[in-house]
Amino acid sequence: MGNTFPLMLLHHALERGDAPAMREKEYGIWQTTTWAELARLVEHIACGLYCAGLRRGEHLALVSGNRPFLYATMLAAQSLGAIPVPLYQDAVATECVFPINNAEVRFCVVEDQEQVDKILEIRERCPQLSHIYYDDPRGLRNYEHPGLVPLVSLIKIGRAFAHSHTQFFRTEIGKTHAHDVAAMFFTSGTTGNPKGVVHTHHTLLNRARAGALFDSLTDHEEVLAYLPPAWIGQNIFSYAQWLACGYVVNCPESASTVTIDLKEVGPTYYFAPPRIFEGLLTSVMIRMEDAGAIKRGMFHRFMALARRVGPDRMDGKPIGLLDSIKYRLGDWLVYGPLRNNLGMSRVRVAYTAGEAIGPDLFSFYRSIGINMKQLYGST
Repeated sequence: MGNTFPLMLLHHALERGDAPAMREKEYGIWQTTTWAELARLVEHIACGLYCAGLRRGEHLALVSGNRPFLYATMLAAQSLGAIPVPLYQDAVATECVFPINNAEVRFCVVEDQEQVDKILEIRERCPQLSHIYYDDPRGLRNYEHPGLVPLVSLIKIGRAFAHSHTQFFRTEIGKTHAHDVAAMFFTSGTTGNPKGVVHTHHTLLNRARAGALFDSLTDHEEVLAYLPPAWIGQNIFSYAQWLACGYVVNCPESASTVTIDLKEVGPTYYFAPPRIFEGLLTSVMIRMEDAGAIKRGMFHRFMALARRVGPDRMDGKPIGLLDSIKYRLGDWLVYGPLRNNLGMSRVRVAYTAGEAIGPDLFSFYRSIGINMKQLYGST
Protein backbone atom coordinates (compact mmCIF):
# COMPACT_ATOMS: atom_id res chain seq x y z
CA MET A 1 0.00 0.00 0.00
CA GLY A 2 2.94 2.34 0.43
CA ASN A 3 5.21 3.55 3.20
CA THR A 4 4.82 7.32 2.76
CA PHE A 5 1.75 9.53 2.87
CA PRO A 6 1.81 10.49 -0.84
CA LEU A 7 2.10 6.81 -1.81
CA MET A 8 -0.90 6.05 0.39
CA LEU A 9 -2.83 8.78 -1.43
CA LEU A 10 -1.97 7.31 -4.83
CA HIS A 11 -3.00 3.86 -3.60
CA HIS A 12 -6.47 5.05 -2.56
CA ALA A 13 -6.89 7.10 -5.77
CA LEU A 14 -6.01 4.04 -7.87
CA GLU A 15 -7.93 1.39 -5.95
CA ARG A 16 -11.03 3.37 -4.96
CA GLY A 17 -10.89 6.68 -6.74
CA ASP A 18 -14.66 7.29 -6.68
CA ALA A 19 -14.94 6.71 -2.92
CA PRO A 20 -15.29 9.81 -0.70
CA ALA A 21 -12.06 10.95 0.94
CA MET A 22 -13.26 14.18 2.57
CA ARG A 23 -16.41 16.18 3.09
CA GLU A 24 -16.57 19.89 3.86
CA LYS A 25 -19.69 21.72 4.98
CA GLU A 26 -20.20 25.01 3.16
CA TYR A 27 -23.33 27.14 3.49
CA GLY A 28 -25.09 24.27 5.23
CA ILE A 29 -24.38 21.69 2.50
CA TRP A 30 -21.84 18.87 2.67
CA GLN A 31 -19.48 18.88 -0.33
CA THR A 32 -17.66 15.63 -1.13
CA THR A 33 -14.12 15.22 -2.48
CA THR A 34 -13.24 11.77 -3.81
CA TRP A 35 -9.81 10.17 -3.58
CA ALA A 36 -9.24 10.70 -7.30
CA GLU A 37 -10.20 14.38 -7.07
CA LEU A 38 -7.98 14.83 -4.03
CA ALA A 39 -5.01 13.25 -5.82
CA ARG A 40 -5.42 15.65 -8.75
CA LEU A 41 -5.65 18.63 -6.40
CA VAL A 42 -2.51 17.50 -4.54
CA GLU A 43 -0.65 17.11 -7.84
CA HIS A 44 -1.59 20.61 -8.97
CA ILE A 45 -0.63 22.22 -5.65
CA ALA A 46 2.66 20.30 -5.60
CA CYS A 47 3.52 21.37 -9.13
CA GLY A 48 2.56 24.96 -8.32
CA LEU A 49 4.76 24.99 -5.22
CA TYR A 50 7.64 23.53 -7.23
CA CYS A 51 7.26 26.26 -9.85
CA ALA A 52 7.28 28.83 -7.02
CA GLY A 53 10.59 27.45 -5.73
CA LEU A 54 9.77 25.03 -2.89
CA ARG A 55 12.43 22.35 -2.75
CA ARG A 56 13.12 19.05 -0.99
CA GLY A 57 14.00 19.45 2.70
CA GLU A 58 12.44 22.93 3.04
CA HIS A 59 9.70 23.71 5.53
CA LEU A 60 6.24 25.01 4.66
CA ALA A 61 4.04 26.55 7.36
CA LEU A 62 0.26 26.07 7.38
CA VAL A 63 -2.17 28.16 9.44
CA SER A 64 -5.73 26.97 9.05
CA GLY A 65 -8.59 25.01 10.50
CA ASN A 66 -9.49 21.61 9.11
CA ARG A 67 -10.16 22.14 5.42
CA PRO A 68 -9.56 19.93 2.34
CA PHE A 69 -7.05 22.44 0.96
CA LEU A 70 -4.99 22.13 4.17
CA TYR A 71 -4.75 18.35 3.88
CA ALA A 72 -4.05 18.61 0.16
CA THR A 73 -1.26 21.15 0.77
CA MET A 74 0.37 18.95 3.41
CA LEU A 75 0.33 16.04 0.96
CA ALA A 76 1.64 18.29 -1.81
CA ALA A 77 4.59 19.43 0.31
CA GLN A 78 5.37 15.83 1.30
CA SER A 79 5.16 14.80 -2.36
CA LEU A 80 8.05 17.19 -3.08
CA GLY A 81 10.03 16.01 -0.07
CA ALA A 82 9.29 19.26 1.78
CA ILE A 83 8.17 19.33 5.42
CA PRO A 84 4.79 20.77 6.44
CA VAL A 85 4.71 22.67 9.74
CA PRO A 86 1.11 23.20 10.93
CA LEU A 87 0.69 26.12 13.34
CA TYR A 88 -2.24 26.86 15.65
CA GLN A 89 -4.79 29.05 13.87
CA ASP A 90 -5.87 30.68 17.13
CA ALA A 91 -2.32 31.67 18.13
CA VAL A 92 -1.57 35.39 18.25
CA ALA A 93 0.79 36.75 15.62
CA THR A 94 3.85 36.96 17.89
CA GLU A 95 3.55 33.26 18.76
CA CYS A 96 4.13 32.39 15.09
CA VAL A 97 7.48 34.23 14.88
CA PHE A 98 9.63 31.63 16.63
CA PRO A 99 8.46 28.51 14.75
CA ILE A 100 8.60 30.28 11.37
CA ASN A 101 12.15 31.53 11.98
CA ASN A 102 13.28 28.36 13.74
CA ALA A 103 12.22 26.23 10.77
CA GLU A 104 13.48 28.85 8.28
CA VAL A 105 10.10 28.94 6.57
CA ARG A 106 9.90 30.69 3.19
CA PHE A 107 6.45 29.43 2.19
CA CYS A 108 3.27 29.86 4.21
CA VAL A 109 -0.26 28.72 3.30
CA VAL A 110 -3.14 30.19 5.29
CA GLU A 111 -6.92 29.97 5.33
CA ASP A 112 -8.38 33.47 5.24
CA GLN A 113 -8.04 37.20 5.89
CA GLU A 114 -7.54 36.74 9.64
CA GLN A 115 -4.51 34.53 9.08
CA VAL A 116 -3.15 36.72 6.27
CA ASP A 117 -3.26 39.74 8.60
CA LYS A 118 -1.46 37.73 11.27
CA ILE A 119 1.37 36.70 8.95
CA LEU A 120 1.72 40.17 7.42
CA GLU A 121 1.98 41.62 10.94
CA ILE A 122 5.11 39.57 11.69
CA ARG A 123 6.64 39.60 8.23
CA GLU A 124 9.30 42.17 9.11
CA ARG A 125 10.48 39.85 11.90
CA CYS A 126 10.57 36.89 9.48
CA PRO A 127 12.61 38.31 6.58
CA GLN A 128 12.97 34.95 4.80
CA LEU A 129 9.15 34.56 4.48
CA SER A 130 8.67 35.33 0.79
CA HIS A 131 5.53 33.42 -0.30
CA ILE A 132 2.10 33.63 1.34
CA TYR A 133 -0.85 31.78 -0.20
CA TYR A 134 -4.45 32.07 0.99
CA ASP A 135 -7.51 29.91 0.32
CA ASP A 136 -10.49 32.14 1.19
CA PRO A 137 -10.33 35.44 -0.78
CA ARG A 138 -13.08 37.25 1.16
CA GLY A 139 -11.85 40.64 2.38
CA LEU A 140 -8.54 40.40 0.52
CA ARG A 141 -9.42 42.03 -2.80
CA ASN A 142 -7.46 45.22 -2.15
CA TYR A 143 -4.46 43.60 -0.45
CA GLU A 144 -1.28 44.41 -2.38
CA HIS A 145 1.76 42.82 -0.78
CA PRO A 146 4.79 41.16 -2.41
CA GLY A 147 4.41 37.39 -2.52
CA LEU A 148 0.76 37.38 -1.38
CA VAL A 149 -1.08 35.14 -3.86
CA PRO A 150 -4.45 33.33 -3.84
CA LEU A 151 -4.09 29.56 -3.69
CA VAL A 152 -6.31 29.22 -6.75
CA SER A 153 -3.65 31.02 -8.81
CA LEU A 154 -0.97 28.62 -7.56
CA ILE A 155 -3.21 25.69 -8.50
CA LYS A 156 -3.73 27.12 -11.99
CA ILE A 157 0.04 27.35 -12.54
CA GLY A 158 0.49 23.84 -11.15
CA ARG A 159 -2.22 22.42 -13.41
CA ALA A 160 -0.48 23.79 -16.50
CA PHE A 161 2.89 22.44 -15.32
CA ALA A 162 1.41 19.01 -14.59
CA HIS A 163 -0.16 18.91 -18.05
CA SER A 164 3.21 19.44 -19.72
CA HIS A 165 5.22 17.31 -17.25
CA THR A 166 3.01 14.25 -16.82
CA GLN A 167 5.53 12.13 -14.88
CA PHE A 168 6.92 14.84 -12.61
CA PHE A 169 4.52 14.29 -9.70
CA ARG A 170 4.99 10.53 -9.45
CA THR A 171 8.73 10.82 -9.97
CA GLU A 172 9.01 13.24 -7.04
CA ILE A 173 6.89 11.00 -4.83
CA GLY A 174 9.19 8.09 -5.64
CA LYS A 175 12.18 10.02 -4.26
CA THR A 176 10.70 10.13 -0.74
CA HIS A 177 11.34 7.24 1.66
CA ALA A 178 9.70 6.02 4.86
CA HIS A 179 12.40 7.39 7.17
CA ASP A 180 12.41 10.86 5.60
CA VAL A 181 10.92 13.66 7.71
CA ALA A 182 7.17 13.93 7.10
CA ALA A 183 6.13 16.78 9.39
CA MET A 184 7.20 18.99 12.28
CA PHE A 185 4.90 19.81 15.19
CA PHE A 186 5.70 22.53 17.72
CA THR A 187 4.92 22.02 21.40
CA SER A 188 3.00 24.63 23.36
CA GLY A 189 6.16 26.19 24.78
CA THR A 190 5.02 26.28 28.40
CA THR A 191 8.60 25.98 29.69
CA GLY A 192 10.24 28.35 27.20
CA ASN A 193 10.27 28.54 23.43
CA PRO A 194 8.20 25.90 21.61
CA LYS A 195 10.10 22.74 20.64
CA GLY A 196 9.90 21.44 17.10
CA VAL A 197 9.08 17.72 17.23
CA VAL A 198 10.15 15.93 14.06
CA HIS A 199 8.26 12.89 12.77
CA THR A 200 9.05 10.68 9.80
CA HIS A 201 6.55 8.96 7.53
CA HIS A 202 7.43 5.72 9.30
CA THR A 203 6.86 6.95 12.85
CA LEU A 204 3.46 8.43 12.04
CA LEU A 205 2.21 5.65 9.77
CA ASN A 206 3.53 2.90 12.03
CA ARG A 207 1.59 4.18 15.04
CA ALA A 208 -1.44 4.96 12.88
CA ARG A 209 -1.52 1.41 11.55
CA ALA A 210 -0.97 -0.07 15.01
CA GLY A 211 -3.94 1.90 16.34
CA ALA A 212 -6.07 0.94 13.35
CA LEU A 213 -5.26 -2.73 13.86
CA PHE A 214 -5.98 -2.54 17.59
CA ASP A 215 -9.39 -0.91 17.07
CA SER A 216 -10.27 -2.76 13.83
CA LEU A 217 -10.58 0.49 11.88
CA THR A 218 -11.63 0.20 8.22
CA ASP A 219 -12.28 2.46 5.26
CA HIS A 220 -15.94 2.60 6.33
CA GLU A 221 -15.27 4.83 9.35
CA GLU A 222 -16.61 8.39 9.53
CA VAL A 223 -14.75 10.99 11.59
CA LEU A 224 -15.28 14.68 12.32
CA ALA A 225 -12.09 16.75 12.19
CA TYR A 226 -12.63 19.89 14.26
CA LEU A 227 -9.59 20.18 16.54
CA PRO A 228 -6.43 22.17 15.60
CA PRO A 229 -4.42 20.39 12.87
CA ALA A 230 -1.27 21.66 14.62
CA TRP A 231 -2.01 19.29 17.52
CA ILE A 232 -0.38 15.91 16.97
CA GLY A 233 -3.47 14.11 18.30
CA GLN A 234 -5.75 15.60 15.65
CA ASN A 235 -3.10 15.00 13.02
CA ILE A 236 -2.82 11.30 13.83
CA PHE A 237 -6.60 10.95 13.97
CA SER A 238 -7.59 12.78 10.77
CA TYR A 239 -4.40 12.60 8.69
CA ALA A 240 -2.12 9.65 9.48
CA GLN A 241 -4.90 7.15 10.25
CA TRP A 242 -7.06 8.67 7.52
CA LEU A 243 -4.43 7.79 4.91
CA ALA A 244 -3.56 4.48 6.56
CA CYS A 245 -7.21 3.31 6.57
CA GLY A 246 -8.83 5.33 3.80
CA TYR A 247 -11.87 6.40 5.80
CA VAL A 248 -13.82 9.66 5.39
CA VAL A 249 -12.80 12.87 7.16
CA ASN A 250 -15.59 15.42 7.63
CA CYS A 251 -14.71 19.10 8.12
CA PRO A 252 -17.34 21.18 10.00
CA GLU A 253 -18.46 24.52 8.68
CA SER A 254 -17.17 26.43 11.71
CA ALA A 255 -16.37 26.03 15.39
CA SER A 256 -19.89 27.17 16.28
CA THR A 257 -21.55 24.42 14.21
CA VAL A 258 -19.51 21.47 15.50
CA THR A 259 -22.29 20.14 17.75
CA ILE A 260 -24.81 20.22 14.90
CA ASP A 261 -22.33 18.75 12.43
CA LEU A 262 -21.46 15.99 14.90
CA LYS A 263 -25.10 14.86 14.92
CA GLU A 264 -25.37 15.07 11.13
CA VAL A 265 -22.21 13.06 10.48
CA GLY A 266 -22.77 10.45 13.20
CA PRO A 267 -19.07 9.51 13.43
CA THR A 268 -18.06 5.94 14.10
CA TYR A 269 -14.63 6.95 15.42
CA TYR A 270 -14.42 9.97 17.72
CA PHE A 271 -11.54 11.91 19.23
CA ALA A 272 -11.64 14.86 21.63
CA PRO A 273 -9.78 16.32 24.62
CA PRO A 274 -11.40 15.94 28.06
CA ARG A 275 -12.78 19.51 28.03
CA ILE A 276 -15.01 18.60 25.06
CA PHE A 277 -16.40 15.56 26.85
CA GLU A 278 -16.86 17.65 29.99
CA GLY A 279 -18.78 20.31 28.06
CA LEU A 280 -21.09 17.74 26.47
CA LEU A 281 -21.81 16.13 29.84
CA THR A 282 -22.46 19.51 31.49
CA SER A 283 -24.98 20.48 28.81
CA VAL A 284 -26.80 17.16 29.31
CA MET A 285 -26.98 17.54 33.09
CA ILE A 286 -28.24 21.15 32.81
CA ARG A 287 -31.02 20.10 30.44
CA MET A 288 -32.02 17.20 32.69
CA GLU A 289 -32.37 19.49 35.69
CA ASP A 290 -34.85 21.53 33.65
CA ALA A 291 -36.82 18.42 32.61
CA GLY A 292 -40.08 17.27 34.18
CA ALA A 293 -40.10 15.27 37.39
CA ILE A 294 -40.94 11.93 35.72
CA LYS A 295 -38.25 12.24 33.05
CA ARG A 296 -35.71 13.50 35.60
CA GLY A 297 -36.47 10.63 37.98
CA MET A 298 -36.20 8.03 35.20
CA PHE A 299 -32.87 9.52 34.08
CA HIS A 300 -31.31 9.43 37.55
CA ARG A 301 -32.61 5.90 38.26
CA PHE A 302 -31.22 4.43 35.07
CA MET A 303 -27.96 6.39 35.35
CA ALA A 304 -27.43 4.89 38.81
CA LEU A 305 -27.81 1.45 37.21
CA ALA A 306 -25.43 2.43 34.37
CA ARG A 307 -22.74 3.61 36.80
CA ARG A 308 -23.04 0.33 38.70
CA VAL A 309 -23.01 -2.19 35.84
CA GLY A 310 -22.16 -0.24 32.67
CA PRO A 311 -18.33 -0.29 32.96
CA ASP A 312 -18.32 -4.05 33.72
CA ARG A 313 -20.63 -4.65 30.76
CA MET A 314 -18.32 -2.60 28.52
CA ASP A 315 -15.35 -4.68 29.70
CA GLY A 316 -17.18 -7.93 28.92
CA LYS A 317 -17.63 -8.97 32.54
CA PRO A 318 -20.82 -10.80 33.67
CA ILE A 319 -23.44 -8.53 35.24
CA GLY A 320 -26.33 -10.91 35.98
CA LEU A 321 -29.56 -11.58 34.09
CA LEU A 322 -31.76 -9.07 35.96
CA ASP A 323 -29.24 -6.23 35.63
CA SER A 324 -28.79 -7.14 31.97
CA ILE A 325 -32.55 -6.83 31.35
CA LYS A 326 -32.68 -3.54 33.27
CA TYR A 327 -29.72 -2.18 31.31
CA ARG A 328 -31.38 -3.08 27.99
CA LEU A 329 -34.49 -1.24 29.10
CA GLY A 330 -32.33 1.72 30.14
CA ASP A 331 -30.62 1.65 26.77
CA TRP A 332 -33.98 1.94 25.06
CA LEU A 333 -35.31 4.69 27.32
CA VAL A 334 -32.22 6.70 28.33
CA TYR A 335 -28.76 5.62 27.12
CA GLY A 336 -29.64 5.31 23.41
CA PRO A 337 -31.44 8.68 23.19
CA LEU A 338 -28.59 10.24 25.21
CA ARG A 339 -25.92 8.91 22.82
CA ASN A 340 -27.99 10.16 19.90
CA ASN A 341 -28.32 13.60 21.49
CA LEU A 342 -24.54 13.71 21.97
CA GLY A 343 -24.02 12.77 18.30
CA MET A 344 -22.41 9.48 19.33
CA SER A 345 -25.08 6.95 18.39
CA ARG A 346 -22.70 5.28 15.88
CA VAL A 347 -19.43 5.65 17.79
CA ARG A 348 -17.57 2.33 18.03
CA VAL A 349 -14.54 3.75 19.81
CA ALA A 350 -13.80 7.18 21.29
CA TYR A 351 -10.41 8.48 22.35
CA THR A 352 -9.40 11.36 24.57
CA ALA A 353 -5.94 12.86 24.99
CA GLY A 354 -4.09 16.08 25.75
CA GLU A 355 -4.69 16.18 29.51
CA ALA A 356 -5.82 13.95 32.35
CA ILE A 357 -9.47 12.95 32.39
CA GLY A 358 -11.38 12.55 35.65
CA PRO A 359 -12.42 8.99 36.57
CA ASP A 360 -16.08 10.06 36.98
CA LEU A 361 -16.16 11.51 33.47
CA PHE A 362 -14.45 8.44 32.04
CA SER A 363 -16.90 6.11 33.82
CA PHE A 364 -19.95 8.11 32.69
CA TYR A 365 -19.27 7.65 29.00
CA ARG A 366 -18.34 4.00 29.32
CA SER A 367 -21.41 3.37 31.48
CA ILE A 368 -23.80 4.57 28.73
CA GLY A 369 -22.16 2.35 26.10
CA ILE A 370 -19.47 4.58 24.59
CA ASN A 371 -16.18 2.72 24.31
CA MET A 372 -13.87 5.50 25.56
CA LYS A 373 -10.09 5.11 25.79
CA GLN A 374 -7.28 7.48 26.75
CA LEU A 375 -4.00 8.30 25.02
CA TYR A 376 -1.04 10.04 26.61
CA GLY A 377 2.35 11.33 25.47
CA SER A 378 1.06 11.52 21.90
CA THR A 379 3.46 14.19 20.62
